[in-house]
Amino acid sequence: MMLQEEVKFDIYFRCYSIDQRHVRIMPYEPRHPYHLRYQTEWKTPNEILQMVEEGVLTLNEYLGYDLNTVEFAIRDGVPVAIDFCNPAPDAEAANVGQTNFEWVVEAVSEMAIRKAREHIPGRDNLSWGKFMRAAVMKRSLNDLG
Repeated sequence: MMLQEEVKFDIYFRCYSIDQRHVRIMPYEPRHPYHLRYQTEWKTPNEILQMVEEGVLTLNEYLGYDLNTVEFAIRDGVPVAIDFCNPAPDAEAANVGQTNFEWVVEAVSEMAIRKAREHIPGRDNLSWGKFMRAAVMKRSLNDLG
């Protein structure tokens, strides 16, 4: 169980993370009806967008997720991770919009092709996150670099 604080936000984003290297930051309004949540335009400074992208990449590096969505609420200029454990996120074009849908399909296709080419038979080809690696190795997260 995870206890969460209600965050009164100024701006909100839902971000796709694919292959622990590609991020798509999408303006999102969770207070809208479901089918209209991606139809919003937040005015966001570039430094906030950069913090959000770095946060998405870091979370997925530690979780080991190759596919995930991360939601960030921006409160007083500070990104707060709200929801970050969605390894099977909604990508239906009718919900996320055609442009976002096409981005997801392209990024997932690239990842699948890359992973197929890099596959080594008989070897564990899983993407273990830093949290799991530290636990298995009985080391501190700081020791993993």
